[in-house]
Amino acid sequence: MEVRAIHRGARISAQKTRLVADQIRGLPAEKALHILTFLPKKAAGIIKKVLLSAIANAEHNEGIDIDSLKIKTICIDKAASLKRFFARAKGRGNRIEKQSCHITVTIGN
Repeated sequence: MEVRAIHRGARISAQKTRLVADQIRGLPAEKALHILTFLPKKAAGIIKKVLLSAIANAEHNEGIDIDSLKIKTICIDKAASLKRFFARAKGRGNRIEKQSCHITVTIGN
């Protein structure tokens, strides 16, 4: 049985989030939570919340024993960017793209 949790529109770039996701892919859920707790990156906190949500979904909706859960897949996809401008010299402006991403965590036995 596989259970998943999705966070759409997380306000962090997909590239930064994938660095954290690669460290926990395929690990048991409990070990992944320990790793995410002590990683000093913003993405670690966001992925930890999604993983906790997936664990809660497995326990509440499916009645799966949470001690045997393992991360099957973790997908980080690019989402829409917020486009902003800031002033430069001589009346010009430069564009800033504030990236966001979708995080999908699938766990199972």
